[in-house]
Amino acid sequence: MTRDPLVEALFIIAAFVLAGLAHSAWLGSALSSKLMIPLDGGLRVRGRRLFGDNKTVRGFVVMIPAAAVAFAALFSVLAYAFPSVADELWPLSSLGYLSLGSWAGFGFMAGELPNSFVKRQLDIAPGKPPRSPMGAAASFIVDRVDSIVGMLIAISAAVPTSWKTWVFVLIIGPGIHLAFSVLLYRLGVKERAA
Repeated sequence: MTRDPLVEALFIIAAFVLAGLAHSAWLGSALSSKLMIPLDGGLRVRGRRLFGDNKTVRGFVVMIPAAAVAFAALFSVLAYAFPSVADELWPLSSLGYLSLGSWAGFGFMAGELPNSFVKRQLDIAPGKPPRSPMGAAASFIVDRVDSIVGMLIAISAAVPTSWKTWVFVLIIGPGIHLAFSVLLYRLGVKERAA
């Protein structure tokens, strides 16, 4: 059993596409609006909100279990239909993949929080880009990779993860993340597509 970094990266990306679809459907639903409870509870640092109104409970409520189910289901399908591909992933049980997916989903959501904290401290309104072109460009890039880095840190803390897996995910993942941002914008969940 040899683990393949590209197979691991594609597995992570495919699982997060599935979780992202569930997350997008949830955020677009009327029911999710009942959980628009800010994670920071209104706490302030230097007179500014910790994370702001856009970081709410509703995202965590679905992304964590959606990622858990996506990891376990995708692994189960691969183990049944393509066992040679499944052998190139981590040597975990289906329950192990459920746990890994849950942890990865948490890392994905938590990965956005430091960026939100910095933006609030810089007086950048939630959902808005910085005013300067350079700041807007930097923000665009950070907004695409912060969740991905949080997720990769979580996965790497749980299972051995090659730097090559990180590189593949960081090359492929931001474009997919942008596509989900556009989808959430079209669903009326986000104020801007990028």
